[in-house]
Amino acid sequence: MIFLSLFITFFQIGLFGFGGGYGMLSLIQTETVVRHHWLSSAEFTNIVAISQMTPGPIGINSATYCGYTAVHNAGHGMLLSVLGSATATFALVLPSFILMILISKMFMKYMNTSAVQSVFAGLRPAVVGLLAAATLLLCNEENFSSPTTNPWQFYISIALFVATFVGTMWLKINPIRMIGYAAFAGLVLLY
Repeated sequence: MIFLSLFITFFQIGLFGFGGGYGMLSLIQTETVVRHHWLSSAEFTNIVAISQMTPGPIGINSATYCGYTAVHNAGHGMLLSVLGSATATFALVLPSFILMILISKMFMKYMNTSAVQSVFAGLRPAVVGLLAAATLLLCNEENFSSPTTNPWQFYISIALFVATFVGTMWLKINPIRMIGYAAFAGLVLLY
């Protein structure tokens, strides 16, 4: 039953996940953590971190890891967990594959029309909203702690957040380097 639920859930995410992988993160979190309780919020955060560090699109990587973890958390073995990751990944990619085949000819023919341009003009702010939602959903106590629970971890987390933002936004430091720096700082300061 979990495989059918995984397929339907990730198919819907793939169908409505405009804005790429980062835009899908809020949808994936809502479905896997809040609605179905397949993952904890901490597990989802770890999955996002791993998905960013591994090669490939973050949405597909997240679906793969979420499918595996959901089936594993349901008490199934490794083989069925791998099948869960394949199910989630296939379901996420399938709507895009179908839609691209259906609209590729039409898009090339009508892409310069005002109706198509208006649709894209309407989608752009929605994509930015989805990206902002994904960011805000990850700004929680499990990722930053809290000043009352663990003040040291909270202030270190805020400092790492600000340093990473400034480093990538204005100093143009490679994001992969920033991930490495943050991991090292976490090891030294929070271990």
